[in-house]
Amino acid sequence: MGLMRMAARTAVVAGTATAVSGRVAHNQQEKYAAQDAQAQAAAAPAAPAGTDEDPMEKVKQLADLHAQGILSDEEFAAAKKKALGI
Repeated sequence: MGLMRMAARTAVVAGTATAVSGRVAHNQQEKYAAQDAQAQAAAAPAAPAGTDEDPMEKVKQLADLHAQGILSDEEFAAAKKKALGI
């Protein structure tokens, strides 16, 4: 009879440990997925310009990006033409 109790107790402890371990792993995955989503949202380019945006303001923003080295000369020229409708 003692052997059966010990086997049952071991099964309960093992099952509980598995459940807790799975829950912790699930919570960590959700946490890291949320962090990844925030990082991607921060790194994503701004939404496309609407029709009511001032073209000169857009060119100023592009010039700032060009000055920071984010846009190459070719990228800046192409984006400037697009913003001005050329």
